[in-house]
Amino acid sequence: MQLLNITLVAGPPGAGKTTWIRQQINSAAESSVYLSLGSGNTPIDATYLAAEIPGLIVLAGEQLTDFLAHPIAGCAVYLELGFHIDLASLILPDKMADCRRVAVLPPGTRQTEWHGWADLVVTGAEIGAGLSQPHLWRSALPGQVLDSASLNTVWYELTQGAYGTVQRAKGIFDVADGRSLYFDFVAGLAEPTYLELDLPRWLNGRPDRFSGIEVVGEAFDQETLAQTLKDCCLEEQAIAYYQQQIRDSLEPGDEAV
Repeated sequence: MQLLNITLVAGPPGAGKTTWIRQQINSAAESSVYLSLGSGNTPIDATYLAAEIPGLIVLAGEQLTDFLAHPIAGCAVYLELGFHIDLASLILPDKMADCRRVAVLPPGTRQTEWHGWADLVVTGAEIGAGLSQPHLWRSALPGQVLDSASLNTVWYELTQGAYGTVQRAKGIFDVADGRSLYFDFVAGLAEPTYLELDLPRWLNGRPDRFSGIEVVGEAFDQETLAQTLKDCCLEEQAIAYYQQQIRDSLEPGDEAV
């Protein structure tokens, strides 16, 4: 039986699981495979890593069984577990019985379920105080193009508590100039951040690629946030207008879809 180099990575939201995985992949000599368990129809981390790491193989959750049956020789495999997955009841396939288990935890974390589960505990990012009743909210935004200024305003309001207490928020959004932007916020860190993903500008109608948002919070007004995000989305005529403006401004050879 072929031995598989599989690492499971778990920890609380915002502690740095995806960051740690990216560091391991960047420093590895072999090719790598990434899969996020529990991300549902909002594969934010998978989309971010696939855009930023050339050659990374990204699998969807439903592809895991086939991959284990026909693995790629010489690959390091990283499976990121959503914080909401119950580790005690997690049943792994037989071929994953010998996998390595890594917990990425904030500094000073003591005596958690992750300590008893992990083979290795890694010190991650300092995050704000834990929530007594954390609530996970996700929304996919397929084909939506957002006004950049409005998106920036909504993200500021979100991270400043306008919709309730937020511990962790992240999202990938297509904006009017064709860029795909990754937004990232962890309570307790200095400032929310965003970056442009290394993807071609989408300048031909509604994007056929992932966009969406994930928020972990408490006493969270998801209905108001969902409506506010909807109000940021552009109509067909506006999308066509902005895309034509950008196409006209591009230099020959600039990459666009």
